[in-house]
Amino acid sequence: QLRLVESGGGLVQAGGSLRLSCAASGRIFGITAMGWYRQAPGKQRELVARITGGGVVNYADSVKGRFTISRDTTKNTPTLQMNSLKPEDTAVYYCNIYTSRNADYWGQGTQVTVSS
Repeated sequence: QLRLVESGGGLVQAGGSLRLSCAASGRIFGITAMGWYRQAPGKQRELVARITGGGVVNYADSVKGRFTISRDTTKNTPTLQMNSLKPEDTAVYYCNIYTSRNADYWGQGTQVTVSS
């Protein structure tokens, strides 16, 4: 069973930056989209940013201009550069990869905590 593992989370002060990375335990074929989601305590999981196979990028309105998603070409997984972090960005962040065979891979998440 292929697994995704996130890294790069941690505790940072408001205004700071973090960079999240995602590693896969094996090679993934037929990727149609990859991205990052987050879930704050008591809230539903929400999309943060996503790249489709065609290169279309989507961001949640709340992170536009602050976060940048990119594709790690060596790993073929997403990375997320997070700048100007706010306390409301505090959440568990999940890496996600979706394939043309409807395989939906998720990591176990990495905690991001932004202090005020």
